[in-house]
Amino acid sequence: MRGYIHFADQLSTSLGKAFSWCIVILMGGTCYEVIMAYAFNAPTLWNFDFSLQMYAGIFMMAGAYTLSTEAHVRGDVLYRLFKPRTQAWLDLVLYIIFFFPGVLALVFYGYEYAAMAWKIKETSWNSPAQINIYMAKTFIPLSGLSLTIQGISEMFRCIICIQTGHWPARMVSAEETEKILMRKSQQEDVTDVI
Repeated sequence: MRGYIHFADQLSTSLGKAFSWCIVILMGGTCYEVIMAYAFNAPTLWNFDFSLQMYAGIFMMAGAYTLSTEAHVRGDVLYRLFKPRTQAWLDLVLYIIFFFPGVLALVFYGYEYAAMAWKIKETSWNSPAQINIYMAKTFIPLSGLSLTIQGISEMFRCIICIQTGHWPARMVSAEETEKILMRKSQQEDVTDVI
């Protein structure tokens, strides 16, 4: 189980980091559009649709990374008061009842949806540029698949926590600045005491 957790975390982190570069591309496209529209009075037809597709790629493909780093929104008013084993049981049940039905539907129905878009070479009906969108629709089943892989990893984490009473450590690829500063402050307090 721990080997699978490591594999899933590595995959989710790699996908998250790879698609995070879409933000740079998105920013470049937006800057280009602003310069073309305001400096040269020649706005583009394609940039709005391009921005939507880039944002869709970021949003859809970073879902598994968000899940692997516990960065998703959680209403934990009561949850945080539970012991780790209780948390693990609750998470395990909720993954089975709510998470997997939705994510597996995303995989299977998203595949049919994307396959049909590829078959007809679908273009955007509300775009003046009539850009191709069938490639972007491929993100739907791919994001469902990456969420399924990471979801299985999260279930394994729950099982390990139920068995041991402790959550397995998570891979840390990025950390919030305030957490880093808090840890440094705590280390300085310890050295001051010694």
